[in-house]
Amino acid sequence: MLINIDNGGTLTDICVIDGARVHRTKTVTTPYDLSKCLFEGLKKASRAIYGADDIQRLLLATDYIRYSTTQGTNALVERKGPQLGLIVGGALSAAALKNDKQAKALFAALVGERCAVLDIALGESELDLAATRAVTQLASQGASRIVIAVGGAQREAVERRLRAILLQKFPQHLLGAVPLLYSHEVVEDADDVRRTWTALFNAFLHPAMERFLYNAEHRLREFKTKNPLLIFRNDGHSARVAKTIAVKTYSSGPRGGAEGAKALAKHYQFSHLVSFDVGGTTTDIGEVRDGVVRANRRGKVESVATSFALCDVESHGVGGSSIIRVDADGKGRKKILVGPESVGSAPGPACFGFGGTEATITDAFLVAGLLDPASFFGGELNIDAARARAAIDAHVAKPLGLSVEAAAAAMEDAWIAKIAAALQRYTTITPKTTLAAFGGAGPFAACKIADAVGATRVLIPGLAAVFSAFGIGFSDIAHEYAAPLADAKALDATRKRLSERARHGMFAEGVELKDCKLHWLVQNAQGDEVALAAKDAKLPKGFTKDASLILHAVKPIRHAAMSGKFGAKAIAAKSNATRALHAGGKTIEVPLYRVEEQKPGAGAIGPAVLEEAFFTCRIDPGWHFEINEAGDILLRREDRR
Repeated sequence: MLINIDNGGTLTDICVIDGARVHRTKTVTTPYDLSKCLFEGLKKASRAIYGADDIQRLLLATDYIRYSTTQGTNALVERKGPQLGLIVGGALSAAALKNDKQAKALFAALVGERCAVLDIALGESELDLAATRAVTQLASQGASRIVIAVGGAQREAVERRLRAILLQKFPQHLLGAVPLLYSHEVVEDADDVRRTWTALFNAFLHPAMERFLYNAEHRLREFKTKNPLLIFRNDGHSARVAKTIAVKTYSSGPRGGAEGAKALAKHYQFSHLVSFDVGGTTTDIGEVRDGVVRANRRGKVESVATSFALCDVESHGVGGSSIIRVDADGKGRKKILVGPESVGSAPGPACFGFGGTEATITDAFLVAGLLDPASFFGGELNIDAARARAAIDAHVAKPLGLSVEAAAAAMEDAWIAKIAAALQRYTTITPKTTLAAFGGAGPFAACKIADAVGATRVLIPGLAAVFSAFGIGFSDIAHEYAAPLADAKALDATRKRLSERARHGMFAEGVELKDCKLHWLVQNAQGDEVALAAKDAKLPKGFTKDASLILHAVKPIRHAAMSGKFGAKAIAAKSNATRALHAGGKTIEVPLYRVEEQKPGAGAIGPAVLEEAFFTCRIDPGWHFEINEAGDILLRREDRR
């Protein structure tokens, strides 16, 4: 079996793939101890498979455990992380890192005034004193992690020199020692600004997952798991904890959704698929065009370029647990704001009854009648409508002078508008575009979101509520190795050096290089890439100056599989109940369709509510749904086809 786990800010999703069968479950994320929700999820999965709690049996039957987390992404979105300090020198200045509005704002949030400049031309004793003073100054300003970055051709040599000095002054074995991180140890990149930002992001994201991942791996060893925990990365591949760099886990959960979307697009032959994955804290938007996941060779984190390739998934602070409140501008006009702050899973939306008092879209949909306390979250969370009403009344209804129902409708409009605006900024929606809606909150108002952006077709995967976890199952064990090329004559020597690094790196994964697929690329200073055969002795034209050689070493492992098709013999969907929806001051009874009760080909037209254990979708008037044998759901705008 294969186990895929996607740890989100509010909920943790577990997907167990056993041949053609897929078992999935969810558990509430426990931010104070992430291993708690991980093992609670495994316990629930074993209960679903074996009828009893038996984690040992489940893990012994499992080939690979792939894991992704949005903890780092959420920490960055909400600006919750360590206070960073930065020491720069040589050809690099702090001003160069703040070269546009986005970079300036991000620098202010992560580093602020905690920045020092070193004159690397100083003599040994003077540099020793200056470096010591810089670290002491930043630590006294509250820096809990310090990045050291030197610009210019001698960057690595100077950083190594500083490392030798500071290791003597601030030995790491002392209690309270501030971690000192050197940019060249994170990545080889001749672009000083890009390399430094990569080191800063890595320093910010690292603490959010380090302790938990090693603790989780240790607990898994106690169950004698056959293979180590694999961490899924933003580049679409996986690796052991000890071989994973924190910055590559940024948006790794959303990348799982992108890999799943890629598999969907290929399976259903959609030439343009735009996905929106709505979790508890963020909405993650991705794109698959002609079978290729949208990505950047120099991936960006909040519009700031890094040295690594990252999937071009945009994360926006709007989700099922985003705080919705009323704010007034300078002229006293009031408007509804959605996120980016989230109540997460603790305390969670007010309706969860875990102590939360802020209003969220989950509370609004409960008040609107879309959600049923008896069936929400598979009936495991007894959500409380009275608490939801109280939160909406206090934070939205009274400030706007509206009834609770009208306030809930206004909250929905603002929530939908924020997601729709993010989709339209991200890409162009055309008649050939299919939207893919997933995540626990993705299907809620998928029809309205599609209407807002002009889309007429929406795909809701049968595993929508755990789709990012499912998508992780398409990854292999892989690593990328890169090095700058001084000139064309250095090609052979650089290739040998990268091959040796790959041999050692993959051996640390328990894999022989001869069992891997090797892909060679050469990249120029503009980021253009050309494939290179293993025996090519010359560089392509235009790639002889400021080029880099890149090696991808990939060890294929077992994947998930796709099935199902649309357009088969249509049958009427069966409804054994109704649901009362409140909108516009009126209440209407609409058919309720349980996904698990439908046969392949079942369909109906809205208004209606479509529900399964872990997601709910409102089918608006003019929209038709069809469910296939894989449980995937295709929504079509019938009056605009």
